[in-house]
Amino acid sequence: MKEEIIPMKQILIKRGQAIVANVPSPKVNDDTILVQVKCSCISIGTEMAGVRNSGIPLWKKALEQPEKVKKVFSMAMKEGIGKTKEIVRGKLEAGSPTGYSAAGVVVAVGKNIRDIKVGDKVACAGAQCAHHAEYISVPRNLSVHIPEGVSFRNAAPVTLGAIAMQGVRRANTTLGECFVVIGLGVIGQITVQLLKASGCKVIVSDLDKSRIEMALKHGADMAVNPEEGMDERQIKRLTGGIGADGVIITAASPSDVIVSTAFNMCRRKGRVVLVGDVGLNLNRADFYAKELDFLISTSYGPGRYDSIYEEKGLEYPVSYVRWTENRNLQEILELVQSKKLNFEDMVQKVYPVDEADKAYEQLKVSRPKPLMVLLEYPDREVSDDMVVELKPRNIHNGKIGIAVIGAGGFAKGMHLPNIQNLNNQYRLQAVVSRTGNNAATVARQFGAAYATTDYDKVLQDSNVDMVLITTRHNLHADMVLRALKAGKHVLVEKPLVVNEMELAKIEDFMTSHDNVPLLLTGFNRRHSSYMQEIARHTSQRVNPMIINYKMNAGYIPLDHWVHTEEGAGRNIGEACHVYDVFNFLTGSKVKSISATSISNSNGYYSSKDNFVTTIHYDDGSICNLIYTAMGSKEYPKETMEVFFDDKTIILDDYKSMTGYGLKLKSIKTAASEKGQLEEIMAFAEAIQQGKESPIPLWQQYQAMKIAFTVESQI
Repeated sequence: MKEEIIPMKQILIKRGQAIVANVPSPKVNDDTILVQVKCSCISIGTEMAGVRNSGIPLWKKALEQPEKVKKVFSMAMKEGIGKTKEIVRGKLEAGSPTGYSAAGVVVAVGKNIRDIKVGDKVACAGAQCAHHAEYISVPRNLSVHIPEGVSFRNAAPVTLGAIAMQGVRRANTTLGECFVVIGLGVIGQITVQLLKASGCKVIVSDLDKSRIEMALKHGADMAVNPEEGMDERQIKRLTGGIGADGVIITAASPSDVIVSTAFNMCRRKGRVVLVGDVGLNLNRADFYAKELDFLISTSYGPGRYDSIYEEKGLEYPVSYVRWTENRNLQEILELVQSKKLNFEDMVQKVYPVDEADKAYEQLKVSRPKPLMVLLEYPDREVSDDMVVELKPRNIHNGKIGIAVIGAGGFAKGMHLPNIQNLNNQYRLQAVVSRTGNNAATVARQFGAAYATTDYDKVLQDSNVDMVLITTRHNLHADMVLRALKAGKHVLVEKPLVVNEMELAKIEDFMTSHDNVPLLLTGFNRRHSSYMQEIARHTSQRVNPMIINYKMNAGYIPLDHWVHTEEGAGRNIGEACHVYDVFNFLTGSKVKSISATSISNSNGYYSSKDNFVTTIHYDDGSICNLIYTAMGSKEYPKETMEVFFDDKTIILDDYKSMTGYGLKLKSIKTAASEKGQLEEIMAFAEAIQQGKESPIPLWQQYQAMKIAFTVESQI
């Protein structure tokens, strides 16, 4: 079906090619700015390597990265071949955004941004956001103001400048020192200029004579050509036999020789700073006798790869961290403004974004490769609805129109394939994702009518009857409430909410309004054939029962999002599944809750990683959960023992179960079957037949209230 709207153009790397794709434009959030890009800089070395790697056959990649193959096999054993196949397929089809340095004009500002306004000219960094795209959503600390008199062309390479600057800062240069720069691509050329601005003598080395000539033009004092003899001997000759005070490596090569050569160029007690990507099989003899310092320079500076700094905008105090990545970016532009740093003569090609695919094809074959290539963007308006239409929307035909909100691995591997299999009940109307590329790719893969980055659009769409929310946990409550108010049925992945205040708001809405839409929390385990068979027997019991549930959850590093405010911790975020199982099997209100936890003294585990909860129900039943991150991976993730009326049922990881004192229906599956398909089947039936939600609201609320009580005790 022909696409009708072109919200924006973005460059994607896919199967050895760069393509100009039509994707939904991004949406600003509380901590970002929305930038209309005017110019972006192609990092030729990094990006062309990405193009080459994307064209390598999957089998060849597997041979080179056996650890990833092992991960895929492990997923297949755990989750099943079907789910694993969909996730792998999705990644292969998606393509990867590229680019990490751009400049443009601010068109929208998040509510937490105070010092940037609409209309400001900014330069942006970050491989996760500063893409080759007409519009980009960028966090505050990855954005800097463009000084007066600096053009978009001269601001666009700001990230490459900051990479070079951080390398120079790591070298800890002093006036009069002599430094060697190995590799004279863009970053090497900038490094030369920064070293000269720092009062250093500079010797350069590269195989390309034209790049040596440019470096000399940028102020380099001397040059050596590796083809003309041993670099280290030439350096000693040029430094009076002392050797260089330091070497900055800005080259890219798998060879180990470059690092070895750099060590040999240095004087005693000198230092080598690695900025580029080179072989690192180090020879101890090269640096031990001289007691050299070998330093790694991390991208644009302190703050890089720190999500709290980059995504949340938490600035490091200048008294303790003088130069952060944001300050490095800003300083690069100040140097451009003062004419102490020259980008202009490095720009050798400029392409309109519409011809970006041609630019990358030419870069594949051009010899020598140009130093710097820019993409420029037209002043056209992008559709304000942030939608890519894939097929007509006016389809009802008795099926439930569903919008999937959040297109991560679980949605792609589980929910969307299930929706496809239930095409007699559902029609996939929309896919909503934070990034336009992911939204468009997933929408095409699963046959959605359209893709968008704007949640409000699906709430306004009369062809959307239901939303399925699979976003980060802290977003659930607001999205649920907005969807209910818009008249949409809601299936939200657990947890329903992350705090009691959010739960109170949803409870209040559901009780204070008539004819409210259906709400279902994704407590899928109760819907599995295993749990349904167990319930068939326990529902006939005479006496209270004892349930012992063990969740061998596995270790997750403490800096993972699950442990942050986005995930709310593992008790609220995952153990709530088990609380729902207890609610389901007892069918009773909670009488009392007791919980205790352990955490080791060195802080390796969170207290919410290892705890035991005991729940007494009004019917007399006692349910016990052992939740741990300390268990062996070889032990099943979830096991349950149910004791009642001289009977025992043992559930083994939703793959098999055994009954003692009773006869169970024979159920056995290769992978864990936890009821996700049955869950959305039951929800469809409830919607179409006007029934109540498959899980009574009081039980959905009670599962979360149990979690909050446990949270207060562990």
